Amino acid sequence: MILAAVTPFRLSTRDFADCVRSAQWNTQSIDHRDIEHSQRCVPEIEDYNLAVSSLKVKQVASADFPTRWGHFLIHGFATRASASGDGARTEEAVALVMGEVHSGSPLVRIHSQCLTGDVFGSLRCDCRQQLEMALSMIAQLGAGVLIYEQQEGRGIGLMAKLQAYALQDSGFDTVEANERLGFKADQREFQMPVAILKALDIKRVRLLSNNPDKVAALENAGIQVTERVPCEVAPTEHTEEYLRTKQEKLGHLFSSRRVQH
Repeated sequence: MILAAVTPFRLSTRDFADCVRSAQWNTQSIDHRDIEHSQRCVPEIEDYNLAVSSLKVKQVASADFPTRWGHFLIHGFATRASASGDGARTEEAVALVMGEVHSGSPLVRIHSQCLTGDVFGSLRCDCRQQLEMALSMIAQLGAGVLIYEQQEGRGIGLMAKLQAYALQDSGFDTVEANERLGFKADQREFQMPVAILKALDIKRVRLLSNNPDKVAALENAGIQVTERVPCEVAPTEHTEEYLRTKQEKLGHLFSSRRVQH
């Protein structure tokens, strides 16, 4: 078992948890006061990302994990950052590991939590298909790692994500909706997955992703990405605009096709 000490860190801004609670707006009513309140929360989210980057993760549990794709080991990781007001907030993630991952460059998928897609099968995104594709590819190879982190809605949280859904229903795309709520197009920084890979002593990876920001995050942290492996899902009538926005506004890469206008 790989363990790393957790170093206390105090956020200099208001409690991140207050920001999460403030996202619980009425999804049927969005006005400028909601947006202004959301905008005040953005520094807390950014500061928390920085706090995570300054901490080492602790491996808190490991267990056998049989799935319909095959047999994995599931490792639980946590990092704890002290915050003003309500105390400390814990960021948690899991790593599903199959086979030998320390020789060569194992296939690695960093997957951000998507309750609506992964659990409920939402057709608004391709998250569940990407998750299942990753598990299937790892199983076919007999080795690899899937990191599942709590970054709902590209890091804005579940309630804010539902608020963004309401804006999308009014004609905004996913980037415009996040920005309308005062967030960046993508709030994620990927520090915790980097720390998990280091805790697992994985130095080189084949990264299963269409997102060049994930490649950059790993490379900048000293983890060599020997290959970016596409993780592409065919568009549907529900995801066509969503995927086009990913491509045109977030720079996601699609090797086999270009989303059509």
